Amino acid sequence: MKFVALILAASILGGCAAYRKEPLDLKAGWPKTLSRLEIDPSKLPLPELSSRRFDPRDGLDMTEVAMIAVANNPDLKLSRDDAGVMSAQAFAARLLPDPAFGFSPQFPQNGIPGENITAFDLGLSYNLGAVMTRSLRMAAAGSDRQKADLALLWQEWQVAGESRLLFARIRSRQNLSEILDKRRALAARLYAGEKSVFDRKDLTLSRAAAEENALQQIEKQLSENRRLLEKDRHALNALLGLPPDSRLKLVGQAEIALPDSREIAGKLRKLAMIRPDLLALQAGYEAQDLRLRQAILSQFPAIEAGITRSRDNTGINYEGFSLSLTLPIFNRNRGNIAIAEATRKRLHDEFQARLNAAYGEVEQILSDHMLLQSELARIDETLSSLSLLSRKAEAAFRSGDIDLAAYSGLENEFFAKKAEKNAVEESILEEHIALLTLLGPEKESK
Repeated sequence: MKFVALILAASILGGCAAYRKEPLDLKAGWPKTLSRLEIDPSKLPLPELSSRRFDPRDGLDMTEVAMIAVANNPDLKLSRDDAGVMSAQAFAARLLPDPAFGFSPQFPQNGIPGENITAFDLGLSYNLGAVMTRSLRMAAAGSDRQKADLALLWQEWQVAGESRLLFARIRSRQNLSEILDKRRALAARLYAGEKSVFDRKDLTLSRAAAEENALQQIEKQLSENRRLLEKDRHALNALLGLPPDSRLKLVGQAEIALPDSREIAGKLRKLAMIRPDLLALQAGYEAQDLRLRQAILSQFPAIEAGITRSRDNTGINYEGFSLSLTLPIFNRNRGNIAIAEATRKRLHDEFQARLNAAYGEVEQILSDHMLLQSELARIDETLSSLSLLSRKAEAAFRSGDIDLAAYSGLENEFFAKKAEKNAVEESILEEHIALLTLLGPEKESK
C-alpha cells in the first residue's frame, strides 16, 4: 500500500502546473514610435498586405495603414486571445478523464483488543461514459476552434477595411481643405475690395454685409471640416492602437480598383466558401450538430466500472469489482437534447440569413455605384465647362473687362463643383472599400 501511495503521489505532483503571477499594468501604454512596431508581413492574412514591405519612414500609404491596423489593433489582440482560449479548450477536449481512487479506513472503537484490526475499503474506478463521447467532444471542440479562427480572419478583414475607409476620409477632407482655402482666399479678397468701397461710401451696407456673410460661411465650412478631420485622425489612431496625439504622415491617394463584373459574379457564386464569417457560421453549425449527437448518445446509461480491495476488522481481505450505471427512467437527457436541437435550428437559420444579407449588400453597392458613376460623369462634364469659363474669366479680369465680383462668382461656382466632385469620389471609394471587404481580396487569404 505504501508503494501504491508513493506512485500516486509522484504521478499527481509530476503533472501539476505551476502558478506564475502576471500583474496588471495600471498605466495606459502605446508604442512610442511607429518604428518600434514589429510587423511581419508574411503573417498578415490578406495577400495585398503580406506581399508588401512595411517602412513608415517615408510616410504611410493606404496599404501600410491597413498593415498596422491588422497587426496592432487592440480589439484584434483580444480576439486573438479568444482564439487562444478556443485552442486551449480543443486541447482539453482531447484529454482522457482521470480515474478515481478511493480509500476509506474504518478504525475499531469498542472491539476486542488484539483481535480487531483497522478495516479499509480501497477502490479504483473509471468513467467509461466519458470515453464513449470523447471523439464527439474532440470533433466539436475542433470545429469551435476553426470557428474562432475564421471569425478572427473576418474581423481582420473588417479592421483592414475600416483603416482604408478612415484613410480615404482623411485624404478627402484634406483635399476639401485645399478647395475651401482657395475659396476663402478669393472671398477674403472680394470682401476686402467691397469693404474698401463701402468705407468710401460708394457701396450699400447690404452689399458689404453679403460679402462678409459669404466669407463667414466659408470659414464655418473650413472649421467644420477641420473638426471632422481631427475626429477621423483620432479614430484612425485608436484603430491602429497608437497614442491619441499621434500625427501620422499619410502619403498617396486612396485608390481601390473595382473588380470587373465577371470576377464579382464568380465570387458571389462561391461566397459561402470564401467569406470567413460564413465559413465560421458553418463551423459553428458543425460543432452544434456534433453536440446534438453527443447529447443523444448521453441519453444511454452512463457506466462507471472499477476494481475494489477491502479488509474487515478481523483481518480477512476481499477483492472484487464495482459497476454503476445511470438508469434512464425520468430524465434521459431529454432536456439537453431539446436545447441542442433548438440551438442547431437557430444556427441553421442564422447562416441562411447572413448569406442572403451578403448577397443583398453586394447588389446594393453595385446599384449605388452605377448611380454615383453617372453623377460623377455629369459633374465632370460641368467641371469641364466651368474650367473653360474660369480661364476665360481670369483673363477677362486681368484685362479689366469684368470686375472682381463677377470673376469671384464664376470661381466660386467652379470651386463648389470641385467640392461636390470630391464628395462623390469619396462615396465611390467607400463603396469600393466596402465591396472589397465583402468579397475579399483578389487572391484567397492564407
